[in-house]
Amino acid sequence: MTAVPMSFAFALLATFNSFLHDAPTASAAAPANQTAGFIDCLVVSLPPGVVYTHASRSYQSVLESSIKNLLFDTPATPTPVAIVEATDASHVQAAVRCGVRHGVPIRSRSGGHDYEGLSYRSLEAASAFAVVDLAGALREVRVNVRRQTAWVGCGATLGEVYYAIANKSARLGFPGSVGPTVGVGGFLSGGGFGLMLRKHGLASDLILDATIVDAKGRLLDRAAMDEDLFWAIRGGGGGNFGIVLSWKLHLVPVPATVTVFTVHRSRNQSATDLLTKWQRVAPSLPNDIFLRVVVQNQNAQFESLYLGTRAGLVAAMAASFPELGVTASDCIEMTWIQSVLYFAFYGTGKPLEMLLDRGTGRPDRYFKAKSDCVQEPMPSLVWESTWSWFLKDGAGLLILDPYGGEMARVAPAETPFPHRQELYNIQYYGFWSESGTAAAEKHMGWIRGLYREMEPYVSKNPRGAYVNYRDLDLGVNDDGDGAGAASYEKARVWGEAYFKGNFERLAAVKAKVDPDNFFKNEQSIPPLPT
Repeated sequence: MTAVPMSFAFALLATFNSFLHDAPTASAAAPANQTAGFIDCLVVSLPPGVVYTHASRSYQSVLESSIKNLLFDTPATPTPVAIVEATDASHVQAAVRCGVRHGVPIRSRSGGHDYEGLSYRSLEAASAFAVVDLAGALREVRVNVRRQTAWVGCGATLGEVYYAIANKSARLGFPGSVGPTVGVGGFLSGGGFGLMLRKHGLASDLILDATIVDAKGRLLDRAAMDEDLFWAIRGGGGGNFGIVLSWKLHLVPVPATVTVFTVHRSRNQSATDLLTKWQRVAPSLPNDIFLRVVVQNQNAQFESLYLGTRAGLVAAMAASFPELGVTASDCIEMTWIQSVLYFAFYGTGKPLEMLLDRGTGRPDRYFKAKSDCVQEPMPSLVWESTWSWFLKDGAGLLILDPYGGEMARVAPAETPFPHRQELYNIQYYGFWSESGTAAAEKHMGWIRGLYREMEPYVSKNPRGAYVNYRDLDLGVNDDGDGAGAASYEKARVWGEAYFKGNFERLAAVKAKVDPDNFFKNEQSIPPLPT
């Protein structure tokens, strides 16, 4: 391919200036011979007001609109050569075709919650890439109450989905996560679990159909795509096989009344013994009960959602976990949508419209996360020794989410998410607001240190992880195109942590639908070598 000279590129940009949002203020960061032809292609192929480049005054605000982690909002962070704010499927198709033609990979962004920021940033400044942002217009939610389904645009947030469902029916819900600003696209692509997982399984278990733009720029639904591809996109991680534009979801029935509680037990109130027993109790409770724990400081916070009345929850706790000491006064009855607000915003009486706040604007914190899968209960002495970690400077928190119930019923190979038979998931989460290398090293040191401490007591061969808690500590792909036997073997290190034996099948699907590895990032699935 002949490189387009810089002077010619700027001439084209001037000619088509009306197609860009703002007058140029700075030159693009990437070399002209990588990007000029691509940008020209975008400008010619797309309508006005869709393409942002480094030359656009609004580029930075558009880039930051869905960034959630200050770690990846720095002058040194490699950023996309262009952002396409797609308002129609044809815009995504055009962007992909331009990218393929000119050798510029495309990443897609919905909510921007990727824990390592790979939906909008790269680790390599020399590697040009672009972003298709779905959050602007591809976020419609159409609920069909009679059929108990919803078509959801990938740019929608979970909060927008919950809001749309609640406005149509008080007796339907969806088992998403507690974070209302999480984008539907990434959440479902990684499997997605929340407070109703023990009753209804993963969110991706409820996907009935999808539309996707593949590496050839074709728009496919389930009927047109390979069933292996449909299997892969329901939990195989975002950014691997194409750009999903929308999902058709099966909505689940919810009772008129649900019950919640939040009970705190300190280390001095037998929290160690309670955590030890929780490991056996929580995965085996009736499926209508979800009981998670947040461990922070010297305190264990037990949080429960029960799909029923107060009396039923109190009775179940008394029968299965009397040591926790839950009473009727601890429990609050409410509707399902009120429980969504309760867990999202820490309290009652919150207006439903809070679910529509996407949390746009520059982020206000730095964070790092890791995850583990637990197959056997940890001994009491492990929990007792863990308290000392929460006395350290830079301490974060642990979130313990139980499995069991519907999760355990589904075979590990039925979807890409393989951790169905585990007892529970651990999320290690560290966050801070102070800037600077010293602060980052302190907080990351804490989370990585506790993660190492837990190694003997969690899953092994491989040590499991949840792809929606993406963690580049597990490994990254080779530079270059990420194809070939060597790259595949390197990717297996992190890939089998997320997907276990399903990783090879995901790579086989990749080889079938994207053999040239157009859709790639530092932790994307490579094609299976032939």
